[in-house]
Amino acid sequence: MKCPECGQWNRASLPRCVKCGCELNHESDAPAWRGKLKDDQRGKEYIRVDEFGDATSVPDRRDVLATEMQELKKRKDEGSKQLRRLRQESAKRGAAPSAMPMRTTPDKDTVFHVQDDPRTTVRIVRGSGSSGPQHHVEPGASTPWQSYSRTYDPLVDEFAKEQVYPERSFETERIQFTSRISALRRIIRILTLVLILGVVGVGAFVGVNYYQQHRAANSLQNRASITASILDDAAAHTILIPGTDGQQIYIKELHTSYMVTGGFATVEVADHTWYSDLAVVDQETMTVSLSPYVKTASGQQKPLEQISYDISIPLSPITLDSPDSLRSEVSVAMYPLKFTVRPGSKVIINGDNVSDTVNADTGELTYNATVQPIGDNVFTVAVTSQHCRTNTLEVVLYREPQEIPLDLSADTFTSTSLDSIEIRATTIPGATIKVHSPHSDLKITSLDTTGEFSFMATFDHIGYNTITITASVPGKKTSKVDYTVYYVPNIDVYSRKAWPLYESEYAELLSNIKTRSERSQVYVAEGTVAYEVSSKPQMVVIYTSKDGKSQPVLLENQSKTKWVVGEAYKIYADAYGTYDNMPWLVARYTYPK
Repeated sequence: MKCPECGQWNRASLPRCVKCGCELNHESDAPAWRGKLKDDQRGKEYIRVDEFGDATSVPDRRDVLATEMQELKKRKDEGSKQLRRLRQESAKRGAAPSAMPMRTTPDKDTVFHVQDDPRTTVRIVRGSGSSGPQHHVEPGASTPWQSYSRTYDPLVDEFAKEQVYPERSFETERIQFTSRISALRRIIRILTLVLILGVVGVGAFVGVNYYQQHRAANSLQNRASITASILDDAAAHTILIPGTDGQQIYIKELHTSYMVTGGFATVEVADHTWYSDLAVVDQETMTVSLSPYVKTASGQQKPLEQISYDISIPLSPITLDSPDSLRSEVSVAMYPLKFTVRPGSKVIINGDNVSDTVNADTGELTYNATVQPIGDNVFTVAVTSQHCRTNTLEVVLYREPQEIPLDLSADTFTSTSLDSIEIRATTIPGATIKVHSPHSDLKITSLDTTGEFSFMATFDHIGYNTITITASVPGKKTSKVDYTVYYVPNIDVYSRKAWPLYESEYAELLSNIKTRSERSQVYVAEGTVAYEVSSKPQMVVIYTSKDGKSQPVLLENQSKTKWVVGEAYKIYADAYGTYDNMPWLVARYTYPK
């Protein structure tokens, strides 16, 4: 701060000029720019808007920090002023600033502040060019401050009374300065060491990463790449052999040459290529090898590294449709086994080749198995499909042993469009026959002589009807036969009984679903398949309203057409029950719309 009288520059903390003793006006010397500061104004804020459009205001951390620093500086200045005021009041009262002995001596303008210590001396700063006697009070002396006599320069007398500071020697300052320098050097060394270690670590990481990438690139360039793929709807593998563009690579096993394009020769090999010529294939996997050769400019062939990989040999697909499990209990002499295989497959059941009965489009197969009353009847099914190994399936039909033989004729129908068919059967002569299912015209004229009898079985509902017959002889266990016949009238008869599913008919069906089911009432449902509930048997939901958004119906597919979700159909079906609060109908005939 500049003195207004003599122009001497003084420290801002001094109340008076060290040269002339004039009181310094700290308020008037405040810089003009200080009043222009806008510390009281609001700092910057950030507006944040989340994904829902809500905005929140967040202050800038730097403005907050600047405000706190300004408040800290203001408190520091106020504390300095308060300290000077207290010292002035203490000097006017004649009180010493500390309880230590002191001495006065002329000295330079520099003032050193040290911690108070009863063993240190105190000097009173007079200012440059002043003279006066030196006074020394021995440690432990009891002379009060009021009795201490001193002679001062009149110009700085008042200032000398107020400024009392503990003395600090130059050696102490040098030692502390040296210790600070040493600590700073240690910090610099530590930071330098950390920086060096960081640079070395980053360099090592970059080097290792580059080495691994370079090594992987070299490995990729020098070795072939093998991936599983599909070729003509069959399992295959794609091999990429590295080379120079324009080179010819010859594969010995395939008897084919391949051109290198884009740095690789692309070779696609179907898996069945390796085993299709084998008579019997009974292993799940096989290791195959390719021997590539590079054709040189002179026409010679240079061998490359042999390529080997493993392939899987799939089993021939087969699905058992009827019965529901591999072991079932039946009570009929003939039971229809139903399978689904790949079209064109070779099928052998218990040594009999039945491949000609496989449906060429769907792969469905029905085999009428003769079931003897001997307990377990085992049927071994062997299926061999193209490019697959043989798959074997065993189906066991259990029929309880009979003391009284009772069998139906081998030519008995399993399905019919007529509401009645003739059933012929045989048993031991003299046995008592009883038919427990709906029938008519029971003929037993030859029963006592040959054991033959016949009757007309009638079907009271559409779908599966079970015919039940028993034969009994005194003293022996009664024999029982259950035989199921699938009855559906032809479309001309079936469609004439169909009711439309308009709004009124839909409500009536829901209200009387039990009665309609018992009578096998036929309905015609038109609409688009909304979604599939089950795949076996296929069950879908169709909305039968005109707008296609209401009146849902669950349809079970017993027709010969497989439904597709999103496709529209006209379906004839008969009532069966309810499912999830909607009518459940069994479809017999399907027509695409």
